[in-house]
Amino acid sequence: MMREFDAVIVGAGPAGMSAAIRLRASGMSVLVVDEQDSPGGQVWRAVETVAATPAGALLGDEYRAGAPLAAAFRGCGAVYEPDTQVWQIEPGWDVYMSRAGQAGVVRAGQVLLATGAQERPAPFPGWTLPGVLTVGAAQILLKTSREVPAAPVWIAGSGPLVLLYMAQLLRAGGRIAGWLDTSPRGGWRRALPYLRQAVASSGELRKGLGWMRAIRAAGVPRLRGVKGFRALGDGRLRHIEYTLADGAARRVEADVLLVHEGVVPSTHMTRALECAHAWNAAQACWAPQLDAWGQTSQPGLYVAGDGAGIGGVQAACARGELAAVGMAVRAGAMEAAGAAAQAAPLRRALAASLRLRPMLDALYPPRADLRTPDDDTIVCRCEELTAGDIRKAAALGQPGPNQIKSFTRAGMGPCQGRQCGYTIAHILAAQQHRSVAEVGFYRIRPPLKPLTLGELASLDIGGDSK
Repeated sequence: MMREFDAVIVGAGPAGMSAAIRLRASGMSVLVVDEQDSPGGQVWRAVETVAATPAGALLGDEYRAGAPLAAAFRGCGAVYEPDTQVWQIEPGWDVYMSRAGQAGVVRAGQVLLATGAQERPAPFPGWTLPGVLTVGAAQILLKTSREVPAAPVWIAGSGPLVLLYMAQLLRAGGRIAGWLDTSPRGGWRRALPYLRQAVASSGELRKGLGWMRAIRAAGVPRLRGVKGFRALGDGRLRHIEYTLADGAARRVEADVLLVHEGVVPSTHMTRALECAHAWNAAQACWAPQLDAWGQTSQPGLYVAGDGAGIGGVQAACARGELAAVGMAVRAGAMEAAGAAAQAAPLRRALAASLRLRPMLDALYPPRADLRTPDDDTIVCRCEELTAGDIRKAAALGQPGPNQIKSFTRAGMGPCQGRQCGYTIAHILAAQQHRSVAEVGFYRIRPPLKPLTLGELASLDIGGDSK
């Protein structure tokens, strides 16, 4: 018989855990599924086993803060199934998933997507070479295995995660050969109009300034205004070439290059379910359109956390709880008056946690050359397609992303367009003299994650499925 729950939450990060605790307090039955083997999401990955160890001290207070929430989540009574991939959701709501090679389906009264964000795709020449990773990937290795590169690393990019990782790496005994700072010049002039409201988040500002002080104290060379770079090597990374703001080119030896250009909401599930999305010009990304409770244009489907818009961990927790309150009202588990009373402090907390965001968006906008990679740059690594391949296909009339997918197979690989979707949209927008908002994004179809025939054959939906 098919299992049924009042609510299914996809993702056990800050938003998913916060929502589960609040939903259980309303007496609702809750299933939380997550791809990781323990709760915490990316920001608090492996926090239960690492927070109380010396490694947790190296990662800092911002990391260890997740341990109490993970403990509360474990004790809230929600059914928790880690190591689980959701590969299809059908309106109604049937949630298809795989765990340990076995596929299954559960029915939910409502669904909350708390799938977080992904690093912004940032293709450049040589980005597929061994030795080139994202900062997020390196941070995962640091959190889960305390993996510190033996050789000094080069870091290229901008944004808070770059500063946080460098501070963590230095505390862990790592070495940084240099930082290629790609932040567009004039950041503080752009950020000045938002400074007054950002001062209210002085704690977060002090935290960021502390990371910067640690980086300077370690003597990390910071090369500002880097306009572009490429990784070079035969079979693996050997050198980096970069261009400074004045046009001067430099070449350095390198064993490891870590790159990061910000994060964007994970929207594949909401796109597959044909939810309405809007273009966020400040963050240069798409995000689902949500009501005051986090509900999408599909009734009964909610989004919380950075998947609802990049806001950080405190915003994710507040959004998770707000979504839970909205879901409880919709399920009849809470009266509207009680919901309003519970939501008021959560909305204040959310507003406070987002005060710094406009300033960060102004300081760290995506650099312009991310949108216009050279013709020889691979932009779809699954199908090994270059920007030149996409431009040639774009010359055939005025195709959209889905036509480009048909012409070239871009977006048909295992990542389902997660790594090429934004780049393809930007290339088309430039070729057609339109905005990315007009060009749009791929149409996403299930399975949302790679699925074996064996897993599919194991699916037993019985006689209760619609």
